[in-house]
Amino acid sequence: MSNVKLAVIFYSMGGTNYQLSKWAEEGAKEAGAEVKVLKVQELAPESVIQGNEVWKATVEATKDVPVVTSEDIEWADAIIFSVPTRFGNMPSQMKQFLDTQGGLWASGKTINKVVSAMTSAQNPHGGQEATILSLYTSMMHWGAIIAAPGYTDPVLFGAGGNPYGTSVTVGQDGKMIEDVQAAVKHQAKRTVTVAEWVKKANQ
Repeated sequence: MSNVKLAVIFYSMGGTNYQLSKWAEEGAKEAGAEVKVLKVQELAPESVIQGNEVWKATVEATKDVPVVTSEDIEWADAIIFSVPTRFGNMPSQMKQFLDTQGGLWASGKTINKVVSAMTSAQNPHGGQEATILSLYTSMMHWGAIIAAPGYTDPVLFGAGGNPYGTSVTVGQDGKMIEDVQAAVKHQAKRTVTVAEWVKKANQ
């Protein structure tokens, strides 16, 4: 039984990254971790959200998911981020959350958190790798330990083979093109395993 505490933190406009987060939760729980699934605060104007049926439906579907706080970061041994790509970068909602963690960072409370990331885009080369790497750049400043999936399991090839983190292409119909469920679960289990090693070494 793992004693790892994992925070799965997502931003989702169309529901894809919420689904990825739920799969990550399943995988981490199978590995014995204690898991919190959390969303970042929505920053977009209500008028814009209300004009988009898919976005509105996602807001409704995730209304009971708690908004992440600094206390959740402090609580977690490991963090999995799941975000869509925005012009090859993380969405402003996630960036805003990370940018407000200066107090935690300054007090050394982000050091040795084990982190991993996932993403989605409408095209196979729509910025997935760059988005994950942009998130990992911030994590290097945090002193976090990045647990990328690499090619640690054959299941990753079937999901598109992104070594930085699971990524998925979402068609115009809003459905995922690649089958990434198994890859997400593997990535979550790997993140929990690495966090176990780090915790053990620090005891």
